[in-house]
Amino acid sequence: MLRILYFAGLREQLATSQEELPLPAGVGDVAGLLDFLAARGGKWQQLRRARNLRCAVNQEMARFDCPLRGDEELAFFPPVTGG
Repeated sequence: MLRILYFAGLREQLATSQEELPLPAGVGDVAGLLDFLAARGGKWQQLRRARNLRCAVNQEMARFDCPLRGDEELAFFPPVTGG
């Protein structure tokens, strides 16, 4: 089961902070998962339109070509700025 967390503005736009789902058939990496989620339409398309979207897999920063097995925790968030 994938545990997917959404942070900051993404959480607000999607109106959810997390979800769990089995690894969809044909999805092998983070980019494929984003495509799957965005295909839900509506607000979910924001995942593909978000500029500089960041991802962590099992609490480590990851690239979108990071392979998925189906038992990971993923976190999606916009870039963090400080001041």
